Amino acid sequence: MKLILLTLLVALFAGEIVYAQQAKALFPQKPGMQLYTFRRGMKTNSGASLDSIRAMGITDVECGAFAGTAAETRKMLDERGMHCSSFGSGYDNLLDPEKLREVGRNAKTMGADYIMVAWIMKKPPFTFDDAQAAVTNFNRIGKQLKDEFGLTFCYHNHGYEFAEYKDGTLFDYIVQNTDPRYVSFELDLLWAAFPGQKPEQLLTRYGNRFKLMHLKDLRKGIPPNLSGGTSVENDVVLGTGAIDMVAVLKAAKKAGIKHYYIEDESSSFATQVPQSLAFLKSVEE
Repeated sequence: MKLILLTLLVALFAGEIVYAQQAKALFPQKPGMQLYTFRRGMKTNSGASLDSIRAMGITDVECGAFAGTAAETRKMLDERGMHCSSFGSGYDNLLDPEKLREVGRNAKTMGADYIMVAWIMKKPPFTFDDAQAAVTNFNRIGKQLKDEFGLTFCYHNHGYEFAEYKDGTLFDYIVQNTDPRYVSFELDLLWAAFPGQKPEQLLTRYGNRFKLMHLKDLRKGIPPNLSGGTSVENDVVLGTGAIDMVAVLKAAKKAGIKHYYIEDESSSFATQVPQSLAFLKSVEE
């Protein structure tokens, strides 16, 4: 009897240690994956690419339809116990109400809760008129997606929106003038840092307006600009670049980010993604 009690006490003590270790983890959950990371493989062998992602323990993805239909794509995900929580669309498709309905139907087929758009600039530079048009369009698009499909529209920053405007930026103007009922945002860390912003400050400023996040790090020493473009080889392992990833994760936790997706556009993604996962697992409060 004493031996049994001793065994139970040891097990409970060990469990408390494990719990304490887990409680200190800043990022205890598995992130999702933005499938653009595997863009080449997704075109040539979608199944093998999804298998590689699933083998890393990742089940949540952000995607569009693959080579086949949305239903065929959903079947591939279901077979692997995976889920598309956010569905990407081009801006032009959402500007047309009928094409928007097709996007909405595809997103629902995929099982997504969010529609994400990542690029709206037609030609540089991004101006106040562009930002003003975006506000009008985003409010209309977001309302239609919410009313007809129950979907949440998210705009993904790409760097050019951080041009100065009054005492802030055009990104500030867009956030402050869109309706929170219909318009949310996805924070891409690299495309906030590249134009010179601090992502953790954006998270603190706008809180739960951000629903989604792209976990990306920017190579140190890259000069900032507002082009919205830099070499894909400037995507580096999380925690090794210019972004204060610990500060970002703390701010993101307070903001209540719903889905985090690793995105690594570099040619070294196959080796860098596992290292980024190891970094996330190692970060403590």
